[in-house]
Amino acid sequence: MTASAEFPRYGDKQNSPFFEEWLGRLLEDRDRQGLTDHIGRIDALMITVEPGHSAAYVGELCLMTPYHYLVTLESEQHFTHILRIDMNAPDILVREVKDANLHGIFRSLNEVYPIGAQRPNSRYMGEIFQVANLHEVVEAQKAREIRFFHQDQIRRLELPGNMAVVKPSPYTHNIVGYWERPDANIRVYALGLSSIRNDIQAAYEASKEMRETLGLDALLLPIDHLATRVYSQNREVAILEYLTLSSYYYWGSYDIPEQNSSTNVTKSVHFDNAFQSPVKVFTAANHPYFCNHLLGIPSPTEAFVRNFGPRLHHFAVAVQDGHTAGMTNIDYVVHALRHCGRDFLLEVIGSEQEGLKQIFSSASEHSSLIIEYVQRFGDFHGFFTKENVAGLTAAAGADETLRSLENAARRG
Repeated sequence: MTASAEFPRYGDKQNSPFFEEWLGRLLEDRDRQGLTDHIGRIDALMITVEPGHSAAYVGELCLMTPYHYLVTLESEQHFTHILRIDMNAPDILVREVKDANLHGIFRSLNEVYPIGAQRPNSRYMGEIFQVANLHEVVEAQKAREIRFFHQDQIRRLELPGNMAVVKPSPYTHNIVGYWERPDANIRVYALGLSSIRNDIQAAYEASKEMRETLGLDALLLPIDHLATRVYSQNREVAILEYLTLSSYYYWGSYDIPEQNSSTNVTKSVHFDNAFQSPVKVFTAANHPYFCNHLLGIPSPTEAFVRNFGPRLHHFAVAVQDGHTAGMTNIDYVVHALRHCGRDFLLEVIGSEQEGLKQIFSSASEHSSLIIEYVQRFGDFHGFFTKENVAGLTAAAGADETLRSLENAARRG
């Protein structure tokens, strides 16, 4: 039996006695019930975009990441475009709403937030986990008071029919899905009619050609981590909930006091290599927004959640260690993408001597998601450096503040 609580702990963030007690209890219970062994890798990530945005977004992803367009699945109210690297890395499902006025639970998660409401159909939905026995996992989770969409709701929401899907988290607003897929079986989604859509294929081919021309294919690796932002008061419960729903363990947390936030890391117990099942990160402010005027320090994480809602903020693409054209690979990637007109929020931060370099792209106009690039050098041990995280958080916060002001001006 896997011992999920026995992994090394890192970080300097002090957790509450409640967190430490229930972390041990929940992980022990999960292990004892066999859920840790039954729940495997993250098999897919689900993202929704506005009508008419999917071709541009697929093109964007297929230039800036190593993904390839595979197929489009058409249901009554959605197109779902499947992107894949290979069967070792998770797929990306880009879900496009046909009717901009379609209302549903996922749209409602955007509409109560001032900037989220500007693109009501655009959001990251959540992860799909591979499981060994779907019935046993679902029944065990229901016994723990986890709530699932029933099959009629799955049909009406046009989610894949071969999945069990947990209702959106009150803490992250993300969903978690489970499906039974033996390792030897290819991923097949029970969702509508299959076709190759001409506009998506054209966008993909143009981006793939540019990616190859720039030499990025050899440098871009799969997704390293997914970073969700939550309200300050929900940091600990969001982590505990995710560990309840997944087979991940608590790696540790670091305090970033100059940005009034902390970065909290969970990893798969089954895969040391994050490319096979990305690390899941939770970022939260150290203090709620109403303390800011007394603290006198920025609170970009809390501001983001108040404007966009709890949601995925960015996903990180790893960059192959090494050098190209006299530059570190990450500098070369950023230089090449800037030449293609892609914007970034800051210059590459960190150094080869420190063992880590990182950068944030500008947020996508199609999904509102940022792409991070990260290059680790040699035998760098750890997940990040506190200095890099502080710089990235500050840059994202400045960009999000600017977008808040622009949206307020348009509304005024």
